[in-house]
Amino acid sequence: MTLTTLTLATLTLGAPPAVAAPGLCVGPVCGDQFSRPAAYPWQLRLRLQDQLGHRERLVVDCRDGSISPLAGPVERGYAAAVGRKACRMAPLTPP
Repeated sequence: MTLTTLTLATLTLGAPPAVAAPGLCVGPVCGDQFSRPAAYPWQLRLRLQDQLGHRERLVVDCRDGSISPLAGPVERGYAAAVGRKACRMAPLTPP
């Protein structure tokens, strides 16, 4: 074995295992812990996390796709996309 092979083996074996993100993902942002409050059935509450480790809770108004808060550590374009996709997958009216 050459020194390069040993170095490569050491680097790959010492690397932490990749962890798949749970929930619904759009690009680098994933959402989980989805819930609808009984008092406001048009709202969807979820927790977001991006690949950099930023986390936050988000409220989506499924009537128009608006998100709250408007600013936060997770990139808003992807956060809104996760929220809209979650609203489409969990319709307001039961089937």
